[in-house]
Amino acid sequence: MIYTVTLNPSIDYIVHVDGLKLGDLNRMTNDFKLPGGKGINVSRILKRIHADSTALGFVGGFTGKFISDWLTNEAIQTKFTEVQEDTRINIKLKSETETEINGLGPVISDAEMQELKQLLESIQADDIVVLSGSTPASLRKGFYEELIQIVKSKGADFIIDTTGSDLLNALPQNPLLVKPNNHELAELFDVKFQTIEDILPFGERLLKDGAKHAIISMAGDGALLFTNDGIYQSNVLKRPLKNSVGAGDSMIAGFVGSFAKDNDPVIAFKWGVACGSATAFSDDLATADLIDELLSEVVIEQIR
Repeated sequence: MIYTVTLNPSIDYIVHVDGLKLGDLNRMTNDFKLPGGKGINVSRILKRIHADSTALGFVGGFTGKFISDWLTNEAIQTKFTEVQEDTRINIKLKSETETEINGLGPVISDAEMQELKQLLESIQADDIVVLSGSTPASLRKGFYEELIQIVKSKGADFIIDTTGSDLLNALPQNPLLVKPNNHELAELFDVKFQTIEDILPFGERLLKDGAKHAIISMAGDGALLFTNDGIYQSNVLKRPLKNSVGAGDSMIAGFVGSFAKDNDPVIAFKWGVACGSATAFSDDLATADLIDELLSEVVIEQIR
């Protein structure tokens, strides 16, 4: 089983406004609400590629119920931890430019943290746990590390998709996959990249520091996969770009959904590129039909 953990989920409220005028009355031309959070996005894409998952995380209030109900309607299994405060709402304001206003997230009590940890204790050695996204400000420092220790104690694998110290501290625990983009990788090691060649030593460093596989997404330059057997680069698929939210989560879903079936990282990378690209070309997360359409267009080349 694949488990996804979203510590700070949200409702993403997408609002379209033509000719936004700050300090004045503006009227929406279109709006819609979607469940948000990186692990939740992974579970939703896994469902589209016929891979089962169970979504874990903290949800609360009427906003948390919106998320739970949405996933239930998509036939995604959940074992959320209910918290006292409301799940946050993030505003995605789309006008001539895109503006985001993200909520803080609820205060999480020690008892609620412990409940989530107890749920994670039920995993088994052949499971994969995907730990994704930011943490609420109220969570104690190192909470990701506490979850990783539970995963390791069960002999299971984990993927971590976060940045900064949480990512660096996870590397010695041998994550199955890490997936920073090129900007996050540069920030992680306090460097600047001018070319793809500049990226390669630092992708290899992620493996040296403990990761089993690493994907570096590079927007218009495709993506790189680092394995102990070689480095691979994907081509760039061509469609109109519609959506920057969830593409990286979709890439992780494609990788883990495929890897869980056949343990082939290169094939899994191909699925990841197809899923990530399909979301980038969609208003919401990718559909199964578009993923299938793009899969045949993905070309993976070994470059080292």
